[in-house]
Amino acid sequence: VNAYLGRDGIEPFLEMVEQGGKGIFVLVKTSNPGSGELQDLPVGDKTVYQVVAGLVRSWGQASLGERGYSSVGAVVGATYPEEALSLRALMPEAIFLVPGYGSQGGTAADVLPCFNPDGYGALVNSSRRILFAYRNSGDERAYARAAREEALVMGKDLLGAMRGAGICPW
Repeated sequence: VNAYLGRDGIEPFLEMVEQGGKGIFVLVKTSNPGSGELQDLPVGDKTVYQVVAGLVRSWGQASLGERGYSSVGAVVGATYPEEALSLRALMPEAIFLVPGYGSQGGTAADVLPCFNPDGYGALVNSSRRILFAYRNSGDERAYARAAREEALVMGKDLLGAMRGAGICPW
């Protein structure tokens, strides 16, 4: 959901979260190159994305689960690892939905700041690389196999980076 609507625009979604079994992701710092045009603008001594992060944290306080994570998550792009590190500190209870890995240039090392030290707290997305993996396979009919292979490569890449950083619980 888009935080630019303010609490009254987010409220119907927060009500669904409060009813249980539901969650939302709020755009905070997206992976696209032009995100900084608005998200990096200063607001006092913060940026817009830092202000939104504060809202996400406050909106999620009522929905903390038994593992300490909120049902109100944040979209934080893999292409901005330094910003992700500061956002993780601002939103330790938020699950991050992390676009930008793969086709947009984000690497496994870039997504590491999105995870908490326990190895949890982030869902890494790689839609284009997986959806269009068949183009590199030489056989467009092998769509499912190519997508599966690319997803496995992604998993190994992420797990290797996490283990290397000492943040993998498995």
